[in-house]
Amino acid sequence: MGRHEYFRLFHDIPEEDYRLLSENLGTKTFDKGELITVPGQIQRTLYFVKSGVQMSFFDTDKKTHVIAFTYPPNLCAIPESFLQQKPSQSFLKCLTDSEMDCISFENLHKLFDQSQQIERLFRRMTEAVLAGILTRHMELHSMTIEERYKAFCRRSPHLLHLVPHKYIASYLGIDPTNFSKLYNRVKI
Repeated sequence: MGRHEYFRLFHDIPEEDYRLLSENLGTKTFDKGELITVPGQIQRTLYFVKSGVQMSFFDTDKKTHVIAFTYPPNLCAIPESFLQQKPSQSFLKCLTDSEMDCISFENLHKLFDQSQQIERLFRRMTEAVLAGILTRHMELHSMTIEERYKAFCRRSPHLLHLVPHKYIASYLGIDPTNFSKLYNRVKI
């Protein structure tokens, strides 16, 4: 799915607005293992994943807590850091070599001033991110580990082969041993 098709999932902006947005996007590549954002740093750039897989997480007591995975054609950011321009409490790391389109917070807001359609597009994208976070929160608190595993496999089956299983287990709130049992037992 191309960038324009991805945007249309949220709001179909006119061609001239899409062109204006595209002209203001840069491209950046990251190596596997490279950190995009670290705790204490303000994320000043929003990314649109063209290739690769990224992970947001935080560490406590020698344990990694995975918040989210991003992959094409999704947005990639620590939302609260980018949207509020405040220091991140999380890491954003590339799990694979990655290529992304990008725009700075400052330039994005200049585009909002120029185009109500672009502003509406990003408002709807932000609403979708919020809805996804709430859905994930509900899943973590209302589903069994097997139901969470199956829901993840329906949404993102390709990640089972791209992401170390310990990270998927953390994301799902499942002990790595139980994740391994589910992976070997439950066929999707």
